[in-house]
Amino acid sequence: MPIQKGENPHHPVTGSATKVEPIRDLKAIKRIKKLLAEDPRNLCLFILGINTAYRANEILSITVPQVEHLQTGDTLELKLSKQNKYRATPLNSNVIEAIQHWLIVRKGDPQGYLFNSQRGAVLTVPTLTNMVKAWCLNAGLRGNYGSHSLRKTWGYQQRIQNNAPLPLLMEAYGHSTQRQTLDYLGIQAEEISDLYTLAL
Repeated sequence: MPIQKGENPHHPVTGSATKVEPIRDLKAIKRIKKLLAEDPRNLCLFILGINTAYRANEILSITVPQVEHLQTGDTLELKLSKQNKYRATPLNSNVIEAIQHWLIVRKGDPQGYLFNSQRGAVLTVPTLTNMVKAWCLNAGLRGNYGSHSLRKTWGYQQRIQNNAPLPLLMEAYGHSTQRQTLDYLGIQAEEISDLYTLAL
């Protein structure tokens, strides 16, 4: 049964620590895209989130003028929320297509935030967290997901699908050690386990 607006299916026990997961299954990513196909704002949010290493609050800070003229391969430069510096990220065709599609139907201040609510206000991280939880649950995923899952999904898939070097992922995330990056992406145990699959 689809999750209704405002519901939080994975609300943690008060006082407990939570650690969200990346979306590991490529088929689940495709299912979420299909679920969001008729919702260009949310589809754009999802595609932008899983194709960059930006944090949720950084993505939600994007304004229309920052992206309205961008084309495939152009860079989006955002200020990092935990570091006093900017990071420029090249945008692929999926991201550009999603942004352009959303801008066609978007209503509101043409100088305002890219991801505005129906009332015109900027979306908040808690709202996006609940949205991601619902998307994942409706796509058949079980586990702890949230807005940070989008950022983690990018790195996880880069490592697993493209065998991206850990030092590059470490730099993209601003981590101090490779161990931190492996733990962050939740793939250290998987990679160690894979070492034992080769029969000598």
